Amino acid sequence: MASTSLWPRFQKYFLHYPDLDFSIDISRMRFADDFFGKMQARVEKAFAAMRELEAGAIANPDEGRMVGHYWLRDSKLAPTPELRADIDETNARIKQFAAEVHSGKITPQKGERFKHVLLIGIGGSALGPQFIADSLGHATDPCDIYFLDNTDPDGFDRAFNKIGDHLAHTLSVVISKSGGTKETRNGMLEAAARYEQAGLDFGKHAVAVTGVGSELDKYAEKNGWLTRFPMHDWVGGRTSIMSAVGLVPAALEGFEIDNFLAGAAAMDAKTRAADASQNAAMLLALMWFYAGNGRGEKDMVILPYKDRLMLFSKYLQQLVMESLGKEKDLDGNVVRQGIAVYGNKGSTDQHAYVQQLRDGVLNFFVTFVEVRKDRGTERFEVEKGVTSGDYLQGFLRGTRSALYESERESITLTIPEVNAFNVGALIALYERAVGFYASIVNINAYHQPGVEAGKKAATRVLELQKRVEENLSTAGGKSAEEIATSLKADPEDVFHILRHLAANDPAIQVSGDGAVGSQKFTRRT
Repeated sequence: MASTSLWPRFQKYFLHYPDLDFSIDISRMRFADDFFGKMQARVEKAFAAMRELEAGAIANPDEGRMVGHYWLRDSKLAPTPELRADIDETNARIKQFAAEVHSGKITPQKGERFKHVLLIGIGGSALGPQFIADSLGHATDPCDIYFLDNTDPDGFDRAFNKIGDHLAHTLSVVISKSGGTKETRNGMLEAAARYEQAGLDFGKHAVAVTGVGSELDKYAEKNGWLTRFPMHDWVGGRTSIMSAVGLVPAALEGFEIDNFLAGAAAMDAKTRAADASQNAAMLLALMWFYAGNGRGEKDMVILPYKDRLMLFSKYLQQLVMESLGKEKDLDGNVVRQGIAVYGNKGSTDQHAYVQQLRDGVLNFFVTFVEVRKDRGTERFEVEKGVTSGDYLQGFLRGTRSALYESERESITLTIPEVNAFNVGALIALYERAVGFYASIVNINAYHQPGVEAGKKAATRVLELQKRVEENLSTAGGKSAEEIATSLKADPEDVFHILRHLAANDPAIQVSGDGAVGSQKFTRRT
C-alpha cells in the first residue's frame, strides 16, 4: 500500500470521541475494505451477548454466575435494587473510611496517622492496584503504597525493608475473595508476624477486602480488624479494579475514585454503540481477530509512550491472556484460543526489542498508546523550540511509520493526559474489547480452569513434600529414587523437593559425587 494512499484510509478508519477527547486509529492494520461486512454476523452476536450480560444473564456458564463489572461504575445498570444498593453503599463506605484515615479519625495503634499502605494480594487483587498506583501516584499523596503480591520470602523481606521503621504507621489491606488463596494467606501471616515483632497488634492496622462469609471475612471479624469490604461472586479478579479491590487502595492513596469510575462509565456508554465503526471496543476486538486470523496467531505488543503507563501491558497480560487463553469453546470443542501480550514503554523499547519488531520475525501487531499532554509543569526546551515531549511524540510517530514500511501493522490509541478519568476509560475499553472478542470466537472469557489446575497441582506437591520429609533418615542417607519408590511417587518430583529442602533447611544435608542418581539426603539430628 503506497504511502500516498494512507491519508484517505486514515480518515476512513480514524474514530474520535470529541467529548472524551479519545481516539483510535486502525488505518495501519491492512485489512481489506470488505472485512467488516464479512464479520457482521459475528459482530451482531457479540453485541447481543454483551447486552444480555449487562442485563444480568448468566454470562459465565461454567460457574453459573452473572458477570457484573460494568455495574460497578454505573450501579443503575445492576439488575436488582439489592445489587444497586450494595454497590452504592460499598463505594460510600470506602470514601468515608479513606477520609477518616486521612483526617486522623482512624489512627494506628500508637497514634498519629497512617502514612503508608501495604497491599497483600495476588493476580487481579494486585495487578490492578499496582497499575493504578504507578499511573496516578504523586509524591504529595496522603499515603504511599507497597505490595506483597507473591509467596516469595525474599520478596516479603524486600518490601518490609523498604517500609523500615514506618510499620507503626502502615495500614495493611488484605485482598482475597475466598480467603483461601495461599499466596495471600502467606503474605498476611508474614505481615502479622512483622507487626507482632514490632509490638503492634496486626488487627488494629488491617483491613480485609473479601467475600462475605469467607475464611478471611470470619478471621478479620474474629480478630478485630479495622473494617471489611465485600468482593462479589459476580466480579472476577481480573475485572475487579473498580470494585473494593481497586477502590480501597486508590482512595487511601488519595486518588479521585469518582473520576476513575466516571471515565469507565463514559467509555462504556460509547462502546455500547451498535455500529461497529463507531465502537472503539469492537474495533479493537475486530483488529485482534484480523491480526491473528481468529486464532491468536500474532502477539499483542502494547507500547505506551508515557512512563506512567509502563505497567499497562502487565495489567493487560492478565486481562487478555487469562480471559482468552482457553482450551475449549462454549460448545465443548478444543480450540486452543488466546492472544499473547507483552510490552514496556516508548521510547525505551526503541533501544530494546523494537529492533526485532522492525526487522525480525513477523509474529505480532503493535498497539501504540499516545498521551498528548507532555507534563503538568512549565515547558522546558532541550533545543531551541523543541522539548523532551516533542522528541517522545517524534519517536512514536517515527516508529509507527518505520514499522508500517516494513509491513508491521499497528493500532494507535490516543488520550489527552494520564489522569483518573482517562485511565478508567482505557481499562473499560479493554474490558469490553475482551468480552466482544470472546463472543466473536465463541469462548467463555470469565472462567480460568487452567489457573485452578495449577493450584491443585501445587497442593499435591506440598502434600508430597510432607511425606518426603517424614521419610528422610538420620543416618546413611537416601537417594531421591529410594524415597520415591517407598512413597510410590515420581522420582523427579521427589528430587526437586529434596533439593529445595536442602537449600532452605540447614538440618538437611546432601552428599554424593554430584550426579543426580547418586546424591544422598540425610536429616541431621
